[in-house]
Amino acid sequence: MKVLLLTGLGALFFAYYWDDNFDPASLQGARVLLTGASAGVGEELAYHYARLGSHLVLTAHTEALLQKVVGNCRKLGAPKVFYIAADMASPEAPESVVQFALDKLGGLDYLVLNHIGGVPAGTRARTPQATRWLMQVNFLSYVQLTSRALPSLTDSKGSLVVVSSLLGRVPTSFSTPYSAAKFALDSFFGSLRRELDVQDVNVAITMCVLGLRDRASAAEAVRGVTRVKAAPGPKAALAVIRGGATRAAGVFYPWRFHLLCLLRRWLPRPRAWFIRQDLNVTAAAAA
Repeated sequence: MKVLLLTGLGALFFAYYWDDNFDPASLQGARVLLTGASAGVGEELAYHYARLGSHLVLTAHTEALLQKVVGNCRKLGAPKVFYIAADMASPEAPESVVQFALDKLGGLDYLVLNHIGGVPAGTRARTPQATRWLMQVNFLSYVQLTSRALPSLTDSKGSLVVVSSLLGRVPTSFSTPYSAAKFALDSFFGSLRRELDVQDVNVAITMCVLGLRDRASAAEAVRGVTRVKAAPGPKAALAVIRGGATRAAGVFYPWRFHLLCLLRRWLPRPRAWFIRQDLNVTAAAAA
């Protein structure tokens, strides 16, 4: 019986992740605003969209890195690619970024929210100042970008793609402000999806639950604290693009994260032993 149950669950997950009717041609000519595009998953997203023939506006904090990504996107065949450097810690930045994209592309079909502000893991990272800064970058700026872009997405019957984290579904130790911002994202966009459905607004919202980002800043923030390995950027980015293009409600990469989210409902308070398997508790407490 157990073997049959596990086999059935495996078949369901295989069907869920592979029978998604993804048509790469649907992204040719699509107008995409992508945040956090200078490194990691965001950089790989830009390259995938470029290969697929999308029109791009890329934004991130560091202009030099953005210029490199823009150049690579042009080599990969992007018909149009523009960039705007912006610091999402500034409350004025989100509106100016969306307006820039609307001016350059004439509208939006996809808003892909991927930027993150990270703080080192540990007890000192949960100060009020660090939490306030992190909430602006990782939550409030997402709200601002969405609010400004939503009229254009409504006109185009477009898609909102939100790149989040497992820490927005399953809380863990020594990541209090980061996890709080990710939980806020999940609640905000979950509620927004219901509001749009009630109002018959044809804008899809795809929530993407990823693991540790495959980028230097993310690795540095948790160095010596977690034993979890980073998700490969190109594969994670492709999973995000497939989910957005097929208007899926959720994407989990790696796929086992979906199981973890389901298990949390049955084990809402895991024993400390499980937590210690992925954390260097002594290092985190001292940070």
